[in-house]
Amino acid sequence: MNNVTLLGIDIAKTVFQLHGVDRTGKVVLKKRLQRTRLVEFIANLPKCTIAIEACGGANYWVRRFSAFGHEVKLMSPQFVKPYVKSNKNDFNDAEGICEAASRPNMRFVSPQNIEQQDIQSLHRIRSRLIQERTALVNQTRGLLMEYGIIIPQGIGKVRKLLPEILEDAENELSVISRRFIFDLYEQLDNKDKKIKEYEESLKMIFQTNKNCQKIAKIEGIGLLTATAVVADIGDAKVFKNGRHLAAFLGLVPRQHSSGNKERILGISKRGDAYIRMFASLISVSI
Repeated sequence: MNNVTLLGIDIAKTVFQLHGVDRTGKVVLKKRLQRTRLVEFIANLPKCTIAIEACGGANYWVRRFSAFGHEVKLMSPQFVKPYVKSNKNDFNDAEGICEAASRPNMRFVSPQNIEQQDIQSLHRIRSRLIQERTALVNQTRGLLMEYGIIIPQGIGKVRKLLPEILEDAENELSVISRRFIFDLYEQLDNKDKKIKEYEESLKMIFQTNKNCQKIAKIEGIGLLTATAVVADIGDAKVFKNGRHLAAFLGLVPRQHSSGNKERILGISKRGDAYIRMFASLISVSI
């Protein structure tokens, strides 16, 4: 164990597979640990390089392992996959992670700090609330259509017309239907309030975060775009230029070329789909 210089860890919820090699690439450690024993094991391990895939929970483990003095590297799963031998299992995954991290031309992912994770979480919850609100509005319009009441598209129209519809005693709404339409109206109002609360939280972060303020100086970028970019990217200095950032966000064309024939396809759509909604505004400006 003292000879480990590079350790690949296949992280999961409860069971972790470890694969370690020495300076010559010789395998010196193969171990399977429960979550409760992993931290103690890493704490007692001599300082080395630890490689893990950038997946759920990875940022937490980067902070834990780094606190013990280890150098922790994150890799995109798509770059690890070619190094996984034969069938997929925890042992082969850990070995593939270790092998991928040893490659001199491997691309690594910058981990997120606590502040970035907080901002990203606020964005994710807000996005989910908006989806739920859209579904609520569509259901309300659909139900009212069955009673011969048509509301034009647009959430603003629904907000404006629902009180009028509920107060109109001459339409075909029954006592029961008025009750559940009123309930849907209250749900819509609650969704609006919750979304506004999360937007206020993002606004407070935007006003105090220097990186957000810098990005917002670019024309066309506001609160949501700036905070989303900071949460996902953090330090733009890790990219050589705007094209590298665009590639990271999945905005550059895919290529399928062979010999002297070049085929340029649609954008690769790699990376986070949520941040890509905002990304096209900034990739050309960095």
